[in-house]
Amino acid sequence: MSGPMALEPGGSEQDTLALRLAGTRARRPRPRWADDSTLALRLPRHGPDEEAVNRLAAELADRVGPAVHPYEVAALLEAEGLSGDVIRHRYGHPNLFSLASALYERVPRSFPEPAAVPDPWRPDHVRCLLRGALFALPGLAYLLVAPLWHAQEHASALVVALIVSWAWGQAVGHRAHLRMTTGPREAGRTLLAGAPLGAALATAAAVPLSGGGPVLWVVAAQSAYLAAAGVLLVLARERWLLAALTPLVAGAVLLPWWEPGPAARAGLPLLALLATLAATARALRVVLVAPAAADSPRPPLTASLPYALFGLAAAVLVLLEGRRHPYAVIVLTVSMGPAEWLLYRYRGWSLAALRRAATPAGFLLRSAGVLGLCLSAYLLPLLPAALLTGAPPAELLLLAATLWTALLLQAFGAAWPPAAVCLLAAGCAGAVAVLRLPPGAAVLPLSCGVAALCLSACVLRLLGRPAPHL
Repeated sequence: MSGPMALEPGGSEQDTLALRLAGTRARRPRPRWADDSTLALRLPRHGPDEEAVNRLAAELADRVGPAVHPYEVAALLEAEGLSGDVIRHRYGHPNLFSLASALYERVPRSFPEPAAVPDPWRPDHVRCLLRGALFALPGLAYLLVAPLWHAQEHASALVVALIVSWAWGQAVGHRAHLRMTTGPREAGRTLLAGAPLGAALATAAAVPLSGGGPVLWVVAAQSAYLAAAGVLLVLARERWLLAALTPLVAGAVLLPWWEPGPAARAGLPLLALLATLAATARALRVVLVAPAAADSPRPPLTASLPYALFGLAAAVLVLLEGRRHPYAVIVLTVSMGPAEWLLYRYRGWSLAALRRAATPAGFLLRSAGVLGLCLSAYLLPLLPAALLTGAPPAELLLLAATLWTALLLQAFGAAWPPAAVCLLAAGCAGAVAVLRLPPGAAVLPLSCGVAALCLSACVLRLLGRPAPHL
């Protein structure tokens, strides 16, 4: 550089600037307000150009409106390519943040609703209905074998084995679901170890009351079926279980027109049991050949304890109802399918309420509405069912409300409150029934009513906050 540089417009530096601008435009389209080619023709301004700022505010209104702070508008302007020279010469503002504040003040706040998302908790309608039927279909076995023995004389052995099976099955099912997060092979190993042990414990618990002989075989068959069916339900093999129960269903359906005889009455339930055991062995073989997951810490056994206690309490409450109203228990058992469907709907509706609520108090109110809607949808169909079976409506409805709210809390991982409340209710009702204390039969609806109120309060306290639903 041997000579002085020409600083007048039109010199070589202008050519360089023109080339730089052209290259920039070729690389990235620039907004209309960011065109620097006319800056040399504009005169310096004193104060903002309100008309130009208003036009810019109108053009960016849809993106400035949702901003909660001028800094968000500044980030938007910077992303749009507004340089300091454009801001000073075109809009008359000293810097980016001054223009952003002006736009923020001009554009009213607008917060559009988020786009609708698919419900992640949409239930499988067929599966839920099928599970409800599968809970009740095994009762057909007692209908078939009833003429072959005196069930009333040995009911205590069956009841004890049933209570133990329910409690153990709840604990094993929960632990298997925990292990399922590690891998299907780990869950299968848990079921393979826990299910046979539960059947053996249930049978052993009934030995002192069975008197040996054929009764013990019936108890063993009942315990084996409950353990195998629990495995199939945990592994989502409901259709396999339904297929295994086909002989039992066929025999029960034909009873009004056909007397099967002792061999068929005993053989059809046995065939259904063998088919269930075969389906269970196949399901376990499928998951056990899955690749082993990486080593992970096993959950402690105490984590499944509250689920076992709830299973124990639920079995006692249901059997106390079944002592006087056995058909009502059948209705309650079938309703477990719709109850599971409503558990999914509660979660989906709660997420929808969370999106609409603006304050924690507002969500609590909406959460109470969702709870009331789910309970009403579950209990109202049970009212005519109770009348048809001759059971007191309040007794059946309060028992159903207790079980459903307890299952709802368990679905969110709150296991100890429902276990403690249901265990207290079952203990009070059972003690009054065994010792024949006042108020007699009224103790079951009273105990279930108090339990349902306590559990509903727990639901609102624990699930009426946004955190459990996120």
